[in-house]
Amino acid sequence: MDLLAFDTSTERLSVAVRAHERVLTHEGAGGAQASHTLIPALLDLLARAGTSLDRLDAIVFGQGPGSFTGLRTACAVAQGLALGVRSGAGVPVLPVPTLMAVAEEARQACGCTRVLATLDARMGEVYAADCVWDDREQLWHLPGEARLLAPEAVCVPPGWTLAGNADPAYGQRLAPTAPHVAALPTARALLRLAPALIARGGAVTADQALPLYVRDKVAQTTAEREAARVEHA
Repeated sequence: MDLLAFDTSTERLSVAVRAHERVLTHEGAGGAQASHTLIPALLDLLARAGTSLDRLDAIVFGQGPGSFTGLRTACAVAQGLALGVRSGAGVPVLPVPTLMAVAEEARQACGCTRVLATLDARMGEVYAADCVWDDREQLWHLPGEARLLAPEAVCVPPGWTLAGNADPAYGQRLAPTAPHVAALPTARALLRLAPALIARGGAVTADQALPLYVRDKVAQTTAEREAARVEHA
Protein backbone atom coordinates (compact mmCIF):
# COMPACT_ATOMS: atom_id res chain seq x y z
CA MET A 1 0.00 0.00 0.00
CA ASP A 2 1.53 3.32 -1.13
CA LEU A 3 0.65 6.21 1.16
CA LEU A 4 1.45 9.88 1.74
CA ALA A 5 0.95 11.14 5.29
CA PHE A 6 1.44 14.52 6.94
CA ASP A 7 0.61 16.38 10.14
CA THR A 8 0.74 20.14 10.77
CA SER A 9 -1.33 20.24 13.97
CA THR A 10 1.57 21.17 16.30
CA GLU A 11 4.76 23.20 16.27
CA ARG A 12 6.36 20.47 14.13
CA LEU A 13 5.76 19.66 10.47
CA SER A 14 5.87 15.91 9.85
CA VAL A 15 5.67 14.25 6.42
CA ALA A 16 6.15 10.62 5.39
CA VAL A 17 5.79 8.52 2.24
CA ARG A 18 5.53 4.75 2.08
CA ALA A 19 6.22 3.31 -1.36
CA HIS A 20 7.88 0.15 -2.67
CA GLU A 21 8.04 -1.27 0.88
CA ARG A 22 10.12 1.58 2.29
CA VAL A 23 9.34 4.71 4.29
CA LEU A 24 10.88 8.16 3.84
CA THR A 25 10.25 10.97 6.32
CA HIS A 26 10.74 14.71 6.73
CA GLU A 27 10.51 16.74 9.94
CA GLY A 28 10.64 20.51 10.13
CA ALA A 29 9.26 23.64 11.71
CA GLY A 30 5.48 23.81 11.77
CA GLY A 31 3.24 26.67 12.76
CA ALA A 32 2.91 29.47 10.22
CA GLN A 33 5.77 28.03 8.14
CA ALA A 34 3.91 24.81 7.41
CA SER A 35 1.68 26.40 4.79
CA HIS A 36 4.79 27.34 2.78
CA THR A 37 6.90 24.23 3.30
CA LEU A 38 4.44 21.32 3.33
CA ILE A 39 3.88 20.93 -0.41
CA PRO A 40 7.58 21.25 -1.42
CA ALA A 41 8.51 18.77 1.31
CA LEU A 42 5.97 16.14 0.30
CA LEU A 43 6.73 16.49 -3.42
CA ASP A 44 10.42 15.99 -2.65
CA LEU A 45 9.67 12.84 -0.62
CA LEU A 46 7.46 11.44 -3.37
CA ALA A 47 10.21 12.01 -5.94
CA ARG A 48 12.85 10.43 -3.70
CA ALA A 49 10.56 7.45 -3.09
CA GLY A 50 10.11 6.95 -6.83
CA THR A 51 6.34 7.41 -6.80
CA SER A 52 3.77 10.11 -7.54
CA LEU A 53 0.42 11.37 -6.30
CA ASP A 54 -1.60 9.43 -8.86
CA ARG A 55 -0.04 6.14 -7.74
CA LEU A 56 -1.06 6.55 -4.10
CA ASP A 57 -3.63 4.33 -2.44
CA ALA A 58 -4.55 7.16 -0.04
CA ILE A 59 -3.50 10.52 1.35
CA VAL A 60 -3.44 10.53 5.18
CA PHE A 61 -3.52 13.65 7.34
CA GLY A 62 -3.77 14.55 11.02
CA GLN A 63 -7.27 15.98 11.31
CA GLY A 64 -7.05 17.42 14.81
CA PRO A 65 -7.45 18.61 17.38
CA GLY A 66 -4.53 21.01 17.30
CA SER A 67 -3.52 24.36 15.88
CA PHE A 68 -6.43 25.85 13.94
CA THR A 69 -4.16 27.17 11.19
CA GLY A 70 -2.30 23.87 11.03
CA LEU A 71 -5.48 21.81 10.78
CA ARG A 72 -6.84 23.99 7.99
CA THR A 73 -3.53 23.74 6.15
CA ALA A 74 -3.37 19.94 6.34
CA CYS A 75 -6.99 19.44 5.33
CA ALA A 76 -6.82 21.90 2.44
CA VAL A 77 -3.63 20.36 1.08
CA ALA A 78 -5.00 16.82 1.40
CA GLN A 79 -8.20 17.80 -0.41
CA GLY A 80 -6.38 19.71 -3.15
CA LEU A 81 -3.89 16.95 -3.84
CA ALA A 82 -6.53 14.23 -3.81
CA LEU A 83 -8.85 16.08 -6.18
CA GLY A 84 -6.15 17.08 -8.62
CA VAL A 85 -4.94 13.65 -9.75
CA ARG A 86 -6.10 10.77 -11.93
CA SER A 87 -7.85 13.11 -14.36
CA GLY A 88 -10.20 14.32 -11.64
CA ALA A 89 -11.06 10.87 -10.30
CA GLY A 90 -8.97 11.63 -7.24
CA VAL A 91 -7.54 9.37 -4.54
CA PRO A 92 -9.08 8.48 -1.16
CA VAL A 93 -8.31 10.65 1.86
CA LEU A 94 -7.89 9.28 5.38
CA PRO A 95 -8.36 11.78 8.25
CA VAL A 96 -6.75 10.46 11.46
CA PRO A 97 -7.31 11.98 14.91
CA THR A 98 -4.07 13.57 16.10
CA LEU A 99 -4.54 12.21 19.62
CA MET A 100 -4.67 8.67 18.21
CA ALA A 101 -1.34 9.37 16.51
CA VAL A 102 0.06 10.62 19.84
CA ALA A 103 -0.99 7.34 21.46
CA GLU A 104 0.66 5.38 18.65
CA GLU A 105 3.93 7.26 19.11
CA ALA A 106 3.79 6.50 22.84
CA ARG A 107 3.16 2.79 22.13
CA GLN A 108 6.19 2.66 19.88
CA ALA A 109 8.30 4.43 22.50
CA CYS A 110 7.40 2.38 25.58
CA GLY A 111 4.89 -0.32 24.66
CA CYS A 112 2.00 1.29 26.57
CA THR A 113 -1.47 0.18 25.47
CA ARG A 114 -3.68 2.40 27.63
CA VAL A 115 -2.88 6.02 26.94
CA LEU A 116 -4.38 9.35 27.89
CA ALA A 117 -3.20 11.29 24.84
CA THR A 118 -2.81 15.06 25.25
CA LEU A 119 -1.73 18.05 23.22
CA ASP A 120 -1.13 21.60 24.39
CA ALA A 121 -4.21 23.61 23.40
CA ARG A 122 -2.73 26.92 24.58
CA MET A 123 -4.89 29.31 26.64
CA GLY A 124 -4.04 27.27 29.75
CA GLU A 125 -5.75 24.11 28.45
CA VAL A 126 -4.97 20.74 26.89
CA TYR A 127 -6.74 18.52 24.38
CA ALA A 128 -7.19 15.01 25.76
CA ALA A 129 -8.57 11.63 24.70
CA ASP A 130 -8.58 8.11 26.17
CA CYS A 131 -6.93 5.62 23.80
CA VAL A 132 -6.98 1.82 24.19
CA TRP A 133 -4.89 -0.43 21.93
CA ASP A 134 -6.55 -3.47 20.35
CA ASP A 135 -3.77 -5.90 19.51
CA ARG A 136 -6.06 -8.15 17.46
CA GLU A 137 -7.19 -5.33 15.18
CA GLN A 138 -3.86 -3.49 15.38
CA LEU A 139 -5.79 -0.32 16.07
CA TRP A 140 -6.43 2.26 18.76
CA HIS A 141 -9.96 2.69 20.04
CA LEU A 142 -11.06 6.03 21.47
CA PRO A 143 -14.00 5.21 23.79
CA GLY A 144 -15.01 8.87 24.18
CA GLU A 145 -14.66 12.12 22.29
CA ALA A 146 -11.63 14.37 22.49
CA ARG A 147 -12.12 17.01 25.15
CA LEU A 148 -10.67 20.32 26.29
CA LEU A 149 -9.44 20.45 29.90
CA ALA A 150 -7.48 22.57 32.30
CA PRO A 151 -4.22 20.72 33.06
CA GLU A 152 -5.27 20.29 36.70
CA ALA A 153 -8.44 18.51 35.53
CA VAL A 154 -6.55 15.79 33.64
CA CYS A 155 -7.05 12.50 35.50
CA VAL A 156 -4.92 9.51 34.52
CA PRO A 157 -6.34 6.16 35.75
CA PRO A 158 -4.00 3.65 37.43
CA GLY A 159 -2.14 1.60 34.84
CA TRP A 160 -2.46 4.28 32.17
CA THR A 161 0.24 6.49 30.64
CA LEU A 162 -0.07 10.17 29.85
CA ALA A 163 1.48 11.05 26.48
CA GLY A 164 1.82 14.25 24.51
CA ASN A 165 3.62 17.58 24.29
CA ALA A 166 2.06 19.53 27.17
CA ASP A 167 4.66 18.80 29.88
CA PRO A 168 6.96 21.74 29.05
CA ALA A 169 4.04 24.18 29.25
CA TYR A 170 2.35 22.92 32.42
CA GLY A 171 4.86 20.84 34.40
CA GLN A 172 3.52 19.78 37.79
CA ARG A 173 0.06 21.10 36.95
CA LEU A 174 -0.44 18.14 34.61
CA ALA A 175 -0.99 14.75 36.33
CA PRO A 176 2.23 14.88 38.38
CA THR A 177 1.95 11.30 39.72
CA ALA A 178 1.26 9.58 36.38
CA PRO A 179 3.90 8.15 34.04
CA HIS A 180 4.58 10.60 31.19
CA VAL A 181 5.85 10.02 27.66
CA ALA A 182 6.76 12.86 25.30
CA ALA A 183 5.02 12.27 21.96
CA LEU A 184 3.81 14.17 18.91
CA PRO A 185 1.41 13.08 16.13
CA THR A 186 4.05 12.16 13.57
CA ALA A 187 3.49 11.21 9.95
CA ARG A 188 5.25 7.90 10.62
CA ALA A 189 2.58 7.13 13.25
CA LEU A 190 -0.11 8.00 10.71
CA LEU A 191 1.39 5.52 8.26
CA ARG A 192 1.35 2.75 10.88
CA LEU A 193 -2.31 3.44 11.69
CA ALA A 194 -3.52 3.84 8.12
CA PRO A 195 -3.89 0.21 6.91
CA ALA A 196 -6.22 -0.83 9.75
CA LEU A 197 -8.24 2.39 9.52
CA ILE A 198 -8.62 2.01 5.75
CA ALA A 199 -9.67 -1.62 6.20
CA ARG A 200 -12.39 -0.39 8.58
CA GLY A 201 -13.71 2.03 5.96
CA GLY A 202 -12.11 5.19 7.31
CA ALA A 203 -11.00 6.57 3.93
CA VAL A 204 -13.34 9.12 2.34
CA THR A 205 -13.56 11.25 -0.77
CA ALA A 206 -11.74 14.57 -0.65
CA ASP A 207 -14.90 16.63 -0.16
CA GLN A 208 -15.80 14.58 2.93
CA ALA A 209 -12.44 15.06 4.64
CA LEU A 210 -12.81 17.63 7.41
CA PRO A 211 -10.67 18.93 10.30
CA LEU A 212 -11.60 17.96 13.86
CA TYR A 213 -11.99 21.08 15.98
CA VAL A 214 -12.57 20.70 19.72
CA ARG A 215 -12.36 24.35 20.72
CA ASP A 216 -15.11 26.06 18.72
CA LYS A 217 -13.80 29.57 19.15
CA VAL A 218 -10.24 30.56 18.31
CA ALA A 219 -10.07 33.96 19.99
CA GLN A 220 -11.68 34.32 23.39
CA THR A 221 -11.15 37.09 25.91
CA THR A 222 -9.93 36.24 29.38
CA ALA A 223 -13.38 37.08 30.74
CA GLU A 224 -15.08 34.75 28.24
CA ARG A 225 -12.79 31.86 29.14
CA GLU A 226 -13.37 32.39 32.84
CA ALA A 227 -17.15 32.53 32.33
CA ALA A 228 -17.02 29.26 30.39
CA ARG A 229 -15.04 27.55 33.17
CA VAL A 230 -17.52 28.74 35.81
CA GLU A 231 -20.47 27.54 33.72
CA HIS A 232 -19.02 24.04 33.34
CA ALA A 233 -17.60 23.75 36.86
